[in-house]
Amino acid sequence: MKILIVINNLYLEGNGLNMAVRRTVKALRETGNEVRVMSCPSKGANLDYPKPDYPTKEQYWFVFQPIIDANGFCYAKIDRKLIREALEWADVAHIEEFFPVNHAVMNMAVKMGKPVTATYHLHPENITYNLNITHWHLPNKIFLKYWTRVFMNKLTYIQCPTENVQDRLYRYHVKAKTEVISNGLIPDKCIRPEEQPEDYLNPERPLKLIYIGRFSNEKDHMTLLEAMRYTKYNQRIQLQFAGSGPKKKKFQRYCERLMKEGVLKYKPTFGYYDRDGLRHLAAEADLAVHCATIEVEGLSIMEAMQQGVVPVIAVGRRTGTSQFALDRRSKFPQKNPEALAKRIDYWFDHPEERWQMGKRYAESMQKYDINESARQLIDMFQKAIDENNLKHQLGK
Repeated sequence: MKILIVINNLYLEGNGLNMAVRRTVKALRETGNEVRVMSCPSKGANLDYPKPDYPTKEQYWFVFQPIIDANGFCYAKIDRKLIREALEWADVAHIEEFFPVNHAVMNMAVKMGKPVTATYHLHPENITYNLNITHWHLPNKIFLKYWTRVFMNKLTYIQCPTENVQDRLYRYHVKAKTEVISNGLIPDKCIRPEEQPEDYLNPERPLKLIYIGRFSNEKDHMTLLEAMRYTKYNQRIQLQFAGSGPKKKKFQRYCERLMKEGVLKYKPTFGYYDRDGLRHLAAEADLAVHCATIEVEGLSIMEAMQQGVVPVIAVGRRTGTSQFALDRRSKFPQKNPEALAKRIDYWFDHPEERWQMGKRYAESMQKYDINESARQLIDMFQKAIDENNLKHQLGK
């Protein structure tokens, strides 16, 4: 099978979408199928990752470019000659976003009689949050109706990483068939020790609480910071933030405020880690929090759970991550710092139970192996090809 992956830029760092697609491309190639990528080329990041097979130029948007750059994104420029060349090679085209270059590929593929599938990686709110129109519901509805009419109704299949996404597409009566397929985790061994460390039950030691995610509005780090005012463990908690993004300085300033007010004893840390660094950060953590209000899947917290750390995950209409929580003790209503503080207190009140649950969480992540996700995607592509061939045969 010849699979064309279309993405604006495969090489962006600190972006969960791009990380997931890089891993998916690698896993698909390991199934023995041919996979080619259309993307802007790397600007220096991920130089060890293969170059795009069909490199595009970058599209600059004069008014919005500063916002685009600040959020670590990039748009590919439409090159119709390149698109035709790629589609002539491919058996199926798979688009990773609903933006101009993806639209151009989809339209040409339909004209050429090629099947097109997609992965739903972004909610409209991922865009409107970063345009600071968070509380306006109308733009989000317009975006989704536009995506439905212009993109999703022309697709054969859509990969939905979580049930939450599939439910939303059902409500908008999307005509394309949907399949719930996780973006998948690299099958890492849990490096957390089998036995509790000697000082694990020490009532004086700092308690490491981690949040892995981009410093952006939709990840809602502020709910965790506000929760520090309500938890009884605030004098023992060592907050550790991992990621990058436009709101980093804002969060750092608020942490300084919490320190000056005496809410926190230990200074929070901020850092950007490679994959191995994140594994060790999670393996050494006492608790992992995920407050995102807009999240399709949430690979970062899943990778933390893979290392045996118990999560506390926000529950909301536009986040699918809470489906990975094993019970209500690891869930809290989004944007509710008091409820989050109660969950944090519960788990820190029960260290033995927390250690055992960490093992269960590590085991629960094994079924999200990216190799299984790749196999499911191959099946989805094959169905799209078969159905497209049948449609054209009947059309004749």
